[in-house]
Amino acid sequence: MTNTEIAVLRFGGRRLPRALASVPCYDGPDADAIDAAIEGVSRVVVVGSPADLATVLTRLMRAERLDVEVAPVARWRGARRALTGVAQRIPLIRDETGTVLVDAAFWLPPGDDRVIYGEAVVDDDVLFDGEVTAVRIEPTDSMPGLRASVLTGRMRPRRWLTGRAVQLGTTGARVVRDGVELPREAKRSAFYRHTTGWLRVS
Repeated sequence: MTNTEIAVLRFGGRRLPRALASVPCYDGPDADAIDAAIEGVSRVVVVGSPADLATVLTRLMRAERLDVEVAPVARWRGARRALTGVAQRIPLIRDETGTVLVDAAFWLPPGDDRVIYGEAVVDDDVLFDGEVTAVRIEPTDSMPGLRASVLTGRMRPRRWLTGRAVQLGTTGARVVRDGVELPREAKRSAFYRHTTGWLRVS
């Protein structure tokens, strides 16, 4: 693979590692920049946070371009591997709004409440029914695609349930996705595996 088949998407004005200096670079995060970066390339290197990576993957999913290999670079030592590493297709997790999750999501109590009231299921298994402190959801590298756990008062996982989808019905919860809290509390929330995975370079 040559550098002409690779483009860099940079977020937040981050300084580029030296290994990426000769690769065409585009500054995100808007859809036009992402579209320009993926035009005619087979791999895009994403220099940014998990939320930035999720932005790129969300655009690729909506544009039906999940054939593009994606190389996340969060640390300097990952830059050379982003150019030479092998891509592997792994599950792509999205929410009900069509936004991708790459690191972790949380369901947290609303307002001044200390607990979430409601019910959550992972596929056909009940994750909780009643009240809990919080819930953490993570994508997995292999099928079925995600895992979820109720968190203790110290925000530690109790037991993980794996599945294709996790769904919440509640009187109200705050949703945090890849470190970004959604502006409105939710009474329903879901994360599930997309029909097509994404090509992660590692």
